[in-house]
Amino acid sequence: MSSALLALVATFALVMAVELPDKTFVATLVLTTRFRVLAVFTGVVAAFAVQSVVAVAFGSALTLLPEPLVSAVVAVLFGAGAVLLLREGFRRAEDGAHDAARSGPRPVTFLRSAMTSFGVLFAAEWGDASQLATAGLAARYAQPFAVGLGAFLGLVCVAGLATFIGHKIRGRLRPRLLQRVSGFVFAGFSAFALGSALFAL
Repeated sequence: MSSALLALVATFALVMAVELPDKTFVATLVLTTRFRVLAVFTGVVAAFAVQSVVAVAFGSALTLLPEPLVSAVVAVLFGAGAVLLLREGFRRAEDGAHDAARSGPRPVTFLRSAMTSFGVLFAAEWGDASQLATAGLAARYAQPFAVGLGAFLGLVCVAGLATFIGHKIRGRLRPRLLQRVSGFVFAGFSAFALGSALFAL
């Protein structure tokens, strides 16, 4: 498997695992109960495209730094992602999303629905675990296009699931458990990157 394909697959799988139980999934699900499905999906996908480019650009800039420093920054990024995921995974579940989901769709224009969805998801993704992971993987693999595409496809798949069959999947999955597992995986990546940084000194 080429390094570019490996970077794409690894990023796609990691983003999917991180985002399925995350606020991105829930926010998209709630938005589809208020606005038209196509408008929500359009706005969400546009937000993900911008956020993926931002994350990859940040990660690519890191490759210009010395190897030990890159590994240290990657360790910090994955460590921050682990903290975010574990904090969410061990926090008490909130019922706000369920309450919001009871509201019926609102008669709003396509453009306004799409822009609202874009704004909500664009804000939600800043500093999110998947954005940190994308930046870290872009720095690690030095394959910005493959990592960016993998992250974008992963986010789009999550949005698609939330838009069309999210309510069914959410009743069967255990989001908190998945967040905890993903958090420990991130912590492992952070420890590995930190070890690489110390070994390179």
